[in-house]
Amino acid sequence: MKFAHPLTPGTLLRRYKRFLADVRLENGETVVAHSPNTGSMLGVSTPGSRIWLLDHGPDTPRKTRYTWELTELETGVCVGVNTGRSNALAREVIEAKRLPTLSGYERLLSEVRYGEERSRIDLLLQGDGLPDCYVEVKNVTAVDEAGLALFPDAVTTRGQKHMRELTYRVAAGDRAAVIFTIQRRDAHAFRPAWEIDPAYSELLRRAVEAGVEVYPLLFEATPEGITFLRAVPLSMSAP
Repeated sequence: MKFAHPLTPGTLLRRYKRFLADVRLENGETVVAHSPNTGSMLGVSTPGSRIWLLDHGPDTPRKTRYTWELTELETGVCVGVNTGRSNALAREVIEAKRLPTLSGYERLLSEVRYGEERSRIDLLLQGDGLPDCYVEVKNVTAVDEAGLALFPDAVTTRGQKHMRELTYRVAAGDRAAVIFTIQRRDAHAFRPAWEIDPAYSELLRRAVEAGVEVYPLLFEATPEGITFLRAVPLSMSAP
């Protein structure tokens, strides 16, 4: 995935009201940027951090001209913080047949309503003679001290609902999967965040036992774009 325009660097001053951030550009101007991430942004929203913005131009009809896309860590690693990119990244990997276990489907649909709790599935794979495959996509930005990516970074009742729905689909004879898009290249494995949301983590564990497939996918984020690297191992062990 390439960004539509070159990203603009700046310094994060503060994130507030969850969806807004004050950013000082390199020319000294302070702007308000959209923060497209509903989580806590654990470790990637520290004031003073170098961040990268997508500039939509002065004539944009959007409420804010800039969108926060990346946080650059002190190590030089960039983290993709825009959760709106996740579905497109997962779709790119599937359509490019980089995830062989999800290949062979002729149709890929988005945002299809389904389930007992009236959810919308991120991606629905359909093919003649194949069971429907319901794919939920989650964006991952947090990494622990051991280098394991973790999700969620805040309690997610919505995510809990999704895990229940996927488990129901497997029981009904369909396939179900969760793709975790890890938008940073410095993770070597993935785990649920038991210490942050034990309820979600337990539901994920039960879903895996029931047959829900889990694919943690590692990406490298740069100011030019976001590139798929490889799948990484899943660790379900509780601390």
